[in-house]
Amino acid sequence: MAAGYHSVDLSRFALRPGEGRRLDLEVDPGQLDLAGQRYSVRGDTVDARLDLSRTAAGYAVRMRFVAHIDGPCMRCLAEADVPVEIDAREVDQPRTADEELISPYITDDELELARWAHDALALALPIQLLCRPDCKGLCPVCGASLNDLDPAEHRHEAEPDPRWAKLRELKLDQ
Repeated sequence: MAAGYHSVDLSRFALRPGEGRRLDLEVDPGQLDLAGQRYSVRGDTVDARLDLSRTAAGYAVRMRFVAHIDGPCMRCLAEADVPVEIDAREVDQPRTADEELISPYITDDELELARWAHDALALALPIQLLCRPDCKGLCPVCGASLNDLDPAEHRHEAEPDPRWAKLRELKLDQ
């Protein structure tokens, strides 16, 4: 895939209030760093649909795409492939005092598409990125993946209670 769009010049469409345009393009949302691990979008770019509408005082934009996030599972560290659906909307009416109507991604008719896609993806991620929904994680004793082991066969000797350690040192004469 190509490098993808980083920004879109909205003024080049010369939209009048009430008019709109739909664009299908590639966008690069970049990589994500979560909990000390790096996650990337499979293929680096995603096919996105961008709907532009001109309002009386600015723009209303909608971006939709599906990204497959690759990286380590947060429970067992195996490779995870997590599909994430994005449906993000922004409104930009720069001459208003209402901060809710001013988009941080649109400046002087320039839409920062890559930054918006990155932020929208980060906000849409599930709380945990898992290799599979029923991931059992790692054994806390030996570190083996519990997904690959039979629970009936994977056992460890129970450690003695450390509170009784001094009593175990006693030598009783018989």
